[in-house]
Amino acid sequence: MAYLTLSDGTVFEGESFGAIDEAVGEVVFTTGMTGYLEGLTDPSFYGQIVMFTYPLIGNIGFNWEDPESKKPQIRGIIAREICEAPSNWYSAGSLNDYLTRHKIVGIQGIDTRALTRMLRVKGSFNGIITQQPATAEQIAKMKAFDMGRPIEKVTCPEKFEIPGDGYSIGVLDFGVKASILSSLRKRHCALTVYPALTDPEEILAGEHDGFMLVNGPGNPAVNTQIIENVRHLIGKKPTFGICMGHSIFALANGATTKKLDFGHRGSNHPVKDLAKDRVYITSQNHGYAVDDENLPAGMEVSMRSWNDQTVEGLRYKDFPAFTVQFHPEASPGPRDTAWLFDDYLELIKRCK
Repeated sequence: MAYLTLSDGTVFEGESFGAIDEAVGEVVFTTGMTGYLEGLTDPSFYGQIVMFTYPLIGNIGFNWEDPESKKPQIRGIIAREICEAPSNWYSAGSLNDYLTRHKIVGIQGIDTRALTRMLRVKGSFNGIITQQPATAEQIAKMKAFDMGRPIEKVTCPEKFEIPGDGYSIGVLDFGVKASILSSLRKRHCALTVYPALTDPEEILAGEHDGFMLVNGPGNPAVNTQIIENVRHLIGKKPTFGICMGHSIFALANGATTKKLDFGHRGSNHPVKDLAKDRVYITSQNHGYAVDDENLPAGMEVSMRSWNDQTVEGLRYKDFPAFTVQFHPEASPGPRDTAWLFDDYLELIKRCK
């Protein structure tokens, strides 16, 4: 048996899988129908207990090709049903074995539709997965849980380089997904990946052709030192921001962010490009958005979520930069917006 207890007192009873332990985190849901392995290893999920709304996961097991980082980044996993007998030509074992190996706690067999409705109506909760009914001490621990500044936990420990014969890109790592780096490598870029708290003078000394600010977990506004560092990079080189990088760059330019009730997580989110008058289906994983009610001069909303009208893209009028809230490399998910990487390289070309 296993139990999921939420901070409002709601308890779901199910079956345990993965590690036999407890897991505390923010309970969120993702609507993607495929790509559970990419989701589990996405650093943007760090500190969260992730529920999959698709009723069956684990059917292709795990493999060494799809992960977005070296290990699962989630604190726990919730599913309606786990497949115990995966079938795929490059499966290296079952999802249950993978989670057990990495000490990730799971619960299955609960009514995930009911939990999804609850989160949509009431917003995200802290929660705890336990093997026995949660004690008062465990509930107090769960209610007190706060992610703090998780970017510092998922960023690379030191600078590293990926060679290429194209443009030189300085990548500021807030929790970068492997597929973002792969998207740049496919376009022959030479990459230098910097830890999130790298001094801006060191980044500028790299004499890169452009900067990229990538995805990552948590509340963007708490990263005050990172925001201040990024402020020193503004306007120095063409810049492209993705997800957390989008929010951090907006904050560095004087904007504010707001917490969404239950966030955008999944690979089926419609986003409208306002200039092209066209809607794209995107992959997303965030719980905060840039607040457009107090947008500073010089920033223009370029894209909006077609579900709730929140800001999904910004263009900067006074220097060469643009950012998006979604993941244009879309792993997992559609590749409708992969052209944004090409637009970014074209921007660098024009500036040179």
